[in-house]
This record gives sequence, C-alpha cells and structure tokens, in this order.
Amino acid sequence: MSISPRLRSYLDRRGCRFEEIPHARAKSAAQAAHVAHIDDDLMAKAVLVRVGDDYMLAVVPASRQVRFDRLQHWLGRPVRLAMEEESASLFADCDLGAIPPIGEAFNLETVMDESLLDADDIYFEGGDHKTLVHLSAGDWRKLMRDQPCGAFSA
Repeated sequence: MSISPRLRSYLDRRGCRFEEIPHARAKSAAQAAHVAHIDDDLMAKAVLVRVGDDYMLAVVPASRQVRFDRLQHWLGRPVRLAMEEESASLFADCDLGAIPPIGEAFNLETVMDESLLDADDIYFEGGDHKTLVHLSAGDWRKLMRDQPCGAFSA
C-alpha cells in the first residue's frame, strides 16, 4: 500500500505539498517515528474516540497520550476510546491502526492538542504501517486551522 488514496486526494485538492517517507514496518506512531529517525514530538498521532454516538479524531504528538478526563472536560461530553475494529469502515482504504490525523479527509470531526501548533514540520502515518507523510508547518496549519485546539494530552 502507500498512503490512503482518500488522503492523497484530499491533500491534492487542498494544494498541500507533501513528502512520502517509507520506513520499516511499525506497530505504532511512536515506533514509526523511531524507525524513521523522527522526533516523536513532531509525529502527529490520530486517536479515534467515541463521543456519544459519533466518532472523532483526537490528534496528539506520538510522545504523548490522550488524557480522556481532560478531553471529556474540554468537550463537555462523555468520551471513550473507540475499538480498533470500529475504525475499519471509517478508514476503509487504510490498514487497521494506521489512521491519518486529518479527520476532514474522512468526514470526521477533529480536535488537536495545542502542543502540535508550534512544530516546524509534522509527520504522520498515511494509512499504512510503512509510510509517513511529511508536511511543512505552513501546510499543517492550513489543514488544521479550523480544527479546535486544546490541552488534553500528557
């Protein structure tokens, strides 16, 4: 596989230049950052959460974890981690567990941890466990400018 066709189409439509970085197979975003020799603070990790009957992506650096108590307090609604199997139909052109953090490309609401706002470059899994997507800070901010930001990771 390569990056998700749906993600590629979305990035192209938005006029974003991106680089695909192949790497050894990795099971997690943090591991992908490690094998690709990228600082895990610059690696955006998507966590699929369930908010009531809806799904949402919570995006945090690979070096951090979503603090569900903080996210729930910030959103003012009950939040739980979605099961990996729940993502299969939402991300049909992605490998299980390799969710890109651009929810808008998949018709999902997205919230971003504010710790990702100041990065010079951003990397993320593109839909498989062997390819990262690299975006400049400008393109990342352009994609995420309408997404709510808060402090919900540790």
